[in-house]
Amino acid sequence: MAEYHETEPQSDSYHIIKEPVSSWGGAWTEEKLDAFEKYVNAYLTIMNKYRMQYNWKLIYFDGFAGSGSRQETALDGDNQLMLDLINEHQVTADELTPYKGAAERVLNIKQTGFDYYYFVDKDEESSKQLKEKLTSFCDNRHLEFRHSDANTQVSELANAMHNNSKLKALVLLDPFGMQVDWSSIENLKGTGTDLWILIPTGVIVNRLLDRKCKLTHIDKLTSFFGKDEDYLRNYFYNSRQEQTLFGNVEVVEKVKGPINKIAGLYIQQMKTIFKYATEEPLVLYNTRHMPIFHFACASNNAAAVKIAHEIINK
Repeated sequence: MAEYHETEPQSDSYHIIKEPVSSWGGAWTEEKLDAFEKYVNAYLTIMNKYRMQYNWKLIYFDGFAGSGSRQETALDGDNQLMLDLINEHQVTADELTPYKGAAERVLNIKQTGFDYYYFVDKDEESSKQLKEKLTSFCDNRHLEFRHSDANTQVSELANAMHNNSKLKALVLLDPFGMQVDWSSIENLKGTGTDLWILIPTGVIVNRLLDRKCKLTHIDKLTSFFGKDEDYLRNYFYNSRQEQTLFGNVEVVEKVKGPINKIAGLYIQQMKTIFKYATEEPLVLYNTRHMPIFHFACASNNAAAVKIAHEIINK
């Protein structure tokens, strides 16, 4: 596998609500893409002022690039957790199948772009389809398509950046689930990375934090947040003693406003890796106006997060 470098390389009612494939993605994905495209434009405007002076090499990294098609199916045999959740909860298609359209938007930006573009997807067929879709951009830019796990590729990117301070990266991680391990984010500490990440606060994580505190998917939750089981139980649940005919009984209740608490904890964790993170991420809603994702930015540059806040609040 090629390395990253600066020289030119070679609920209780368990059923699914069906929706037409054409509606998958919906308005919330367009809102996400609009915000990200604005940020990429601002990022390149700033970086282009200094890249020659400091000999920077700019990397664009998309860890869940997909096929670039609205017809893409997000579920497969490798996503057993997501399949389990569909069987256990009422889930809509617009929650589970985000439209992957960032690649074309980034490549269509009308200013000097990145030195290297890395499009990663675990699904081999999706990766092939995206490569075919972006053929017209390959003549004058270095595009690389990797059929691989995003966590592995983020770690490789981080290692390359630790070894070469001239590499600067804009990283987009927008899985539909909890595929990003916290250990992968930790690898980016101390690098020149601006990170945008889609946090599945309402659609997935909140549903794993069941009301009765069973936490049947605790391993997934701990790897996602980078916190141990005791911490998560204390953070997301309150306990109290209740007097009954048979004596005192401990009652455990889920915290109020759990979706905001999920986002808050993830932002708190991001600030242990990066100097700055969006205190109020972009909240994305499904067709029932329920919050399903928070789209957050983190960077070691205060100006980067200031720009992100301005874009989110417009």
